[in-house]
Amino acid sequence: MGSWILKLLLLQLVLVLVHHADSGSVVRYLPGYEGPLPFELETGYIGVGEAEEDQMFYYFIKSERNPEEDPLLVWLTGGPGCSSFSGLVYENGPLAFKVEAYNGSIPSLVSTTYSWTKVANIIYLDQPVGTGFSYSRNPFADLPSDTGAAKRVHEFLGKWLAKHPEYFSNPFYVSGNSYSGKVIPTIVQEISNGNLVCCKPQINLQGYVLGNPVADTDQHHNSRIPFAHGMALISDELYDSMKRSCGGIYFNVFPLNTDCLKLVQEFKKCVFRIYEELILESNCDITSPDCYTYRYLLSEYWANDESVRRALNVVKGTKGKWERCDYNVRCNKDIRSSIPYHMNNSIQGYRSLILSGDHDMTIPFVATRVWIRSLNYSITEKWRPWMILDKVAGYTKTYANKMTFATVKGGGHTLEYKPEESSILFKRWISGQPL
Repeated sequence: MGSWILKLLLLQLVLVLVHHADSGSVVRYLPGYEGPLPFELETGYIGVGEAEEDQMFYYFIKSERNPEEDPLLVWLTGGPGCSSFSGLVYENGPLAFKVEAYNGSIPSLVSTTYSWTKVANIIYLDQPVGTGFSYSRNPFADLPSDTGAAKRVHEFLGKWLAKHPEYFSNPFYVSGNSYSGKVIPTIVQEISNGNLVCCKPQINLQGYVLGNPVADTDQHHNSRIPFAHGMALISDELYDSMKRSCGGIYFNVFPLNTDCLKLVQEFKKCVFRIYEELILESNCDITSPDCYTYRYLLSEYWANDESVRRALNVVKGTKGKWERCDYNVRCNKDIRSSIPYHMNNSIQGYRSLILSGDHDMTIPFVATRVWIRSLNYSITEKWRPWMILDKVAGYTKTYANKMTFATVKGGGHTLEYKPEESSILFKRWISGQPL
């Protein structure tokens, strides 16, 4: 009995200390950026779940072209546990960090030229709860899950639009990358089903955009070996031996298959110096400014500064250390494969753009091609290069069910490695132009 009383007292204390912020606030200045922001930014929380105990933090940036008519996107970064701020400053947003050695002051932010907000309104959402600045007012809440996250995002969107009714008529797309490839097709189905419910305002859902998405975890793990072979990272002899001994199962190998296990270790020795997210780079000391991934530290220095949190209107006391990707955020990965959701969404007539950086070994394009092929859609436009001016920027194929697959030449696991090419690709697709 005493432990229950203690838990209730703790819950009451949390509710007293945490003030609920249920509306967005306009942000005109950000620490690290010189002068007023050249775009319209709003940050805030939307409460979802029972008694709105989950407070979902978002950054909303209006389109710099025609916000009243341009598409509205929600952007989800993968992980699970990676803040959508990562998408905002590293992938497709209007700000980026100036990469320079950290000297203890607030890292500098600069404007970008490749932002998707040039043609679209974007909500960058921290989810599941515990990611970024999102938090729960219930310290004893159940473990979030993939399917639960899809329902929470759907609820968030309905409430966000109720507070921003001027965007109800805008074409709406769900977008994101990496692990969100499991959740986003589920969200699309949730919204589609929700639009059938009587007497509720409909979300003007048109489709979804996915970058290097997880669809089936086992499939993309196993695809790394043929990808590495095709990219000349392992020898013909090793690849042939692995095919014979492993039978296409290179991860979660049967413990008694010792020949395969030995070959997997040999494979790992060949690639352990390679940076998996972009095989053109090598693994390096992330604390060195010369290392590509050093830039990720800058977001953590920035977001953990109290002046930044005040500027973003983060509720005081709701977040300890902010991490760009907090892999300690627990999540029940209860969606084994998103492929059935893709199938259902296509049957419902929604557009989709699936893009892959062709130098990503984390979720290789070869895995994405396999699951797209398994949908058995007829091809409306055969594999061809897509161009920027007179240069090949990647390759693309279009299917009858409004699905477009495209690679980005020289690209990696996320948009950040080829942001300008990815931006042009998105702008063409979202406007209905050929790639």
